[in-house]
Amino acid sequence: MVERVIATEAALQLIRELKAQYGQLMFHQSGGCCDNSAANCYLPSDLTIGPYDVKLGEVGGVPFYIGKQQYEYWKHTQLILDVIDGHGGTFSLEGNTGKAFHTRSRLFTDAEWSEIERLVALDLR
Repeated sequence: MVERVIATEAALQLIRELKAQYGQLMFHQSGGCCDNSAANCYLPSDLTIGPYDVKLGEVGGVPFYIGKQQYEYWKHTQLILDVIDGHGGTFSLEGNTGKAFHTRSRLFTDAEWSEIERLVALDLR
């Protein structure tokens, strides 16, 4: 099965550290406001997920969401959660660790996109 969002080992390590410190977490891919287009890490009680959000999957056992409008723009890509040195987003839990979550992407191949479309069609029945 094609995953819409994956994480590098560096991202998985930072997720483990944050989970040890905070417990349950969630990600939301920012649409560009304030922290630019970054994957922000939150406590589940810090952000309300609603009908305008799409769950892409999970990374390190943590749910990963994106706004529906932004999803339409990025739906043909696999998001790859990574970590860079620097300060995380001001809203994101890793903000004071000296590391920041960083989203990379790659286009799905034609075969992967066909599989995704087939699975979406099955979910709509």
